[in-house]
Amino acid sequence: MNIHEFQAKQLFAQFNIPVPRGKGVASVEEAQAWAGELQSPVYVVKAQIHAGGRGKAGGVKLTKDRAQVGTLARELLGKVLVTHQTGPEGRKVQRLLVEEGADIASELYVSLLVDRFSGWPVFVASRAGGMEIEEVAAHSPEKILKTLIDPAAGYQAFHGRALGYQLGFEKELLGPFVQMMGNLYRLFMEKGAAVVEINPLVITRDKKLIALDAKVTFDDNSIYRNDDIKALRDLDEEDPLEVLASQYGLNYVKLDGEIGCMVNGAGLAMATMDTIKLAGSFPANFLDVGGGASKETVKQAFTILMSDRNVKGVFINIFGGIVRCERIADGVMDAAKEVSIRVPLVVRLEGTNAVEARQMLADSGLNLVVARTMWEGAQKIVSLIHA
Repeated sequence: MNIHEFQAKQLFAQFNIPVPRGKGVASVEEAQAWAGELQSPVYVVKAQIHAGGRGKAGGVKLTKDRAQVGTLARELLGKVLVTHQTGPEGRKVQRLLVEEGADIASELYVSLLVDRFSGWPVFVASRAGGMEIEEVAAHSPEKILKTLIDPAAGYQAFHGRALGYQLGFEKELLGPFVQMMGNLYRLFMEKGAAVVEINPLVITRDKKLIALDAKVTFDDNSIYRNDDIKALRDLDEEDPLEVLASQYGLNYVKLDGEIGCMVNGAGLAMATMDTIKLAGSFPANFLDVGGGASKETVKQAFTILMSDRNVKGVFINIFGGIVRCERIADGVMDAAKEVSIRVPLVVRLEGTNAVEARQMLADSGLNLVVARTMWEGAQKIVSLIHA
């Protein structure tokens, strides 16, 4: 789960990580009122969307004139920002962060995430703050520093000191940096974060450390442990179909293709999408109904697929191991009674009671095609939508 920058900075403040004074606002009036309270030499107005690259897209504005804050807020609210992470459709700005500026002397990059190889938390840091870390890693990998933390022992001061020395911190800043890294680690572990990132972490001219930007992403599987984190979810930033799917416990991700997929099991879902591509088309989604899919689950999944206007055909590919195939067939037939099948439908069922399930579908009178193998099903759905 992603959260906004202003929400991430609120979390940082709770864990004693220094951030600029700022506030999330949703209207021009709120922005003007907060600017009056802030009384800063420089005001920063930032668009709040769940995507990076806001600055390059014109989503970050600076002014020394407090009276201009309202004007800048009016320009940004309702604007559609297109960045390298939003895709060409962009994202509508519905919230802003208005905060004080900082007198920057230098910028660094710091993040904390889980290392894929060791499974341990790892600090990633660089003197090349303010830049896209992917670019730094690609062109100057020697500038990327990493410090692994054994979760059994946790963060220790020597981790921060070693990283601080490598980053070239002056003695007076080393102590605050060590403490900040410890606070980042506490936030990461206690709140079930997947990524905590500060880019840039700035050193001001009066020798202070400030998290000028903040990004926090949470592991969906840990959110149940923290009601305060669950409350930060912004449904306006998520695809409506993905929100609906989450309410039924479905693993759904909308994609840009034309063939809707309903599959049980993440591995089979990935294989199905690859097979559709191999057959000459593109998947419109990732949809895993899970190993214990019920008749109701299948019906809801089918409804979601039919709600996507980009879907020109649907391929249901189920391996009945835990779930019995006739349950899937029942769900498809029930869904067809409530949702009009306006596109070609191919169903491939294999596993427990697959023969009976295929016969049920054949006798149902529904406008669908039954396939025996995944490759046959992919070829049939592609040929049907291009007929």
